[in-house]
Amino acid sequence: MDFTPTEEQAAARDLAARIFGDLSTHERLTATRTDSDDELWKTLCEAGLPAAVQDTGLLGLVLLLEEQGRTTAQVPFAASCVYGLLAVSAHGSAEQRERLLPGIADGTVVVTGALPEAAVRVGPPGRLSGVVPVVPWLRDATHVLVADDEHRLWLVRTLDARCDPVELTAPWSAGRLTLDTSPGERLGDPDGGGSGSADGGGTCDQRGVAERGAAAYDDVLASARTAFAGLQAGVCAGSVARAVEYTNTREQFGRPLAAKQGVQLRAADAYMDTEAIRVTAYEAAWRRDEGLDYATHALTAAWWASEAGHRVVHAGQHLHGGMGADLEHPVHRHFLWGRQLEAYLGGGSELLQELGELIVHGEGDA
Repeated sequence: MDFTPTEEQAAARDLAARIFGDLSTHERLTATRTDSDDELWKTLCEAGLPAAVQDTGLLGLVLLLEEQGRTTAQVPFAASCVYGLLAVSAHGSAEQRERLLPGIADGTVVVTGALPEAAVRVGPPGRLSGVVPVVPWLRDATHVLVADDEHRLWLVRTLDARCDPVELTAPWSAGRLTLDTSPGERLGDPDGGGSGSADGGGTCDQRGVAERGAAAYDDVLASARTAFAGLQAGVCAGSVARAVEYTNTREQFGRPLAAKQGVQLRAADAYMDTEAIRVTAYEAAWRRDEGLDYATHALTAAWWASEAGHRVVHAGQHLHGGMGADLEHPVHRHFLWGRQLEAYLGGGSELLQELGELIVHGEGDA
């Protein structure tokens, strides 16, 4: 394994760090409140960062999301890249790639995902019904990727669905998705998704389509878990950095708080947890980019992001003492994002159970 960024990945990461650092400031985030930052999203797209993910792969995306997480920048970067750009690139038909990828790359098409929910029913011809209570960045999206009860993936235009605003712990411009015989297109279906079969053939052909559909679902879900674990690594790194700065400048009885052993130990634990999230996300992303099995690695990264992420953002707030209780303090955003990502990825016990079942049944890559 070699997680050293390529020259292209490093250049994209450095550019993202500059843009996020310059534009995702405390003042701008305060003014934006719970909405997404449209100007920042436009700047990222003009700089070609979403488009760069096509070349830098999932590991490149994880590196970019780390930089977003450090500043808790309110843009649909993770969702549109993993549910849109990577999903369509890997599993879309040639026509879908030609039609959708340019818009996703330049930001005029924003895709989010309703995974791992599978509450959508399919009625002919390609009409979808069901409700997904919470979809992140739905209010920003032009399309949403949903899964039906057979884990087939469908793209739905938000204009063809009902999207009601929902406020989450973190400001993710989320919404409640309601589909009422809404038109959808099968991802990767050259016939446009109306029949639910890629070629309209017999039983064997239908079985092959179903297997490809399930494989696409598994890949997109594992990619999303890896990407959002990378985002959590950035959120935690930002929280630790703020705690280190604060405890080195805040004095008590004439000495910096950072001189106290208890503070040092708490910060060290948070740092090690953050590194564990980062390295497991890197490994899962690297394996996908190399064409290796990575289902268990993605679940491992998600577990670390959920369990350790919870500890880190709590530690970051605790190390700020009374200031950590101030809802307007920048560290509080890291706390909110960390808790939201923990909930979005799934609780640690739930992820650990799924990981164990995957290993026991021999379906993973352990």
